[in-house]
Amino acid sequence: MKTLLFAKLREYYDEMVTIRRYLHQHPELSFQEYKTAAYIANYYKQLGIPVRTNVGGNGIVATIHGQQGGKTVALRADFDALPIQDEKDVPYKSTVPGVMHACGHDGHTATLLVLAKALYELREHWRGTIVCIHQHAEEYAPGGAKAMIEDGCLEGVDAIFGTHIWATAPTGVIQYRTGPIMAAADRFQVVIRGSGGHGAEPHKTKDAIVTASQLVLHLQQIVSRRVNPLEPAVVSIGSFVSDNAFNVIADRATLIGTVRTFSEQVRDDIEQEIEQIVKGTCIANGCTYEYTYTRGYPPVVNHEEETKFLASIAHEIDEVTDVVEIPPHMGGEDFAYYLQRVKGTFFFTGAKAETTTIAYPHHHPKFDFDERAMLIAAKTLGLAAIQYTEK
Repeated sequence: MKTLLFAKLREYYDEMVTIRRYLHQHPELSFQEYKTAAYIANYYKQLGIPVRTNVGGNGIVATIHGQQGGKTVALRADFDALPIQDEKDVPYKSTVPGVMHACGHDGHTATLLVLAKALYELREHWRGTIVCIHQHAEEYAPGGAKAMIEDGCLEGVDAIFGTHIWATAPTGVIQYRTGPIMAAADRFQVVIRGSGGHGAEPHKTKDAIVTASQLVLHLQQIVSRRVNPLEPAVVSIGSFVSDNAFNVIADRATLIGTVRTFSEQVRDDIEQEIEQIVKGTCIANGCTYEYTYTRGYPPVVNHEEETKFLASIAHEIDEVTDVVEIPPHMGGEDFAYYLQRVKGTFFFTGAKAETTTIAYPHHHPKFDFDERAMLIAAKTLGLAAIQYTEK
C-alpha cells in the first residue's frame, strides 16, 4: 500500500501545487473563509467523497471509508489567512489587498485535499476510516478547532495527526516532540488612566505615558524574578498606544501584550503577577487602571505513543533526510484542543529550500515555502493514517 500511495501522490503533485497557488491568490481572513470552504467542499463532492459543511462555523469534514475493520484516524489542515500585505514578487501573489497566506495554511489545505483524493482512489487497499478535518480560523482566538469538536468532528476518532509546514527548517527535515511542543498563548490589555495637562506643566499632571513606560520595564521582572527558571515563559508587550499632540501630557495609555507558558500553574501565577505589578505601579504614580486577561489556546501536548509512531513513519519517506526531536516552541496552535480529546501528535515539516538565501519567517509579508514540502507532508500523514488504522 505504501508504494501505491506514494506513486499516487507523486502523480498528483502538480495538482497539489496548482491548488496551493490558487488558494494563495485568494486568501480569506479567520471566520470569513466562505469561498475557501466552498472550494474545499466542492473538491470532495466532485470526487464523490461524503462531506459535511458548516461544521462549527466554516469547517469542512470529509470521511473516507476503506475496507471493513480498522481504526478511525483524523487528519487536520487549517485554511485561514492573515491580515498582511503580500510583498512577494511571484505569479501566485495574493490578489486580495491586505490579506495573504503568510503561515502556510494554503499548503496544508492542498496537501490534505490531494492526499484525500489518493486515499479515496486506493480505498480497497486499506482498512478503517480516515476523517479529513479542514479547520477554519486557526489564526484568531477562540479559533475554529473547539467549535468543530463541539459540532462532532472527532466523533468515533481514535487518533489524530497534523503537521505545520515550517519554512525556517530545511526541506526534508521532520521535527517532532513528545509532550509539550507549542505553548499556551494568552492576551492581556492594560489601560492606564492619569490626569493630563499642558506639556509645560508636568507637575500638575499624572502622566499616563510615564506610568505605562515604567510598567513595560516592571513586567519584564515576572519571567526573570517571579517564575522558576526551569519553567519556560514569555511576557511580551506588542502594542503601546497613547496618541496626543506633542505638547500634551497624556491622560491615557494602552498596553497590549502576550503571555506564553506550558504549565497551568505558571499561567495562573503570571496572570495574577501582571495585575499586582500594574496595581503597584499605578498607585505609585497616582493613576488608575483597567486590566483584561484573555486566555487563548492551551499548550499543544503530544501523546508519547503516537509521537514515537509518527517519528518511525517519517524514516520511511524517501525525501526525508532527517527526523529530529526539537525543544518546545513558544508559538500557539489550537490543535491543542484535538489532543485534549483524542490521542495524536502534531509535527513540523521543513520547507526551506537549500537554494534559499533568506527564509522569511511565518507571518512575514514575504513569507513563502518550498512546495516540495507538501509532498513530504502528504506522504508522512498518509502513511501514518493507513498504518495506524491497522494497529
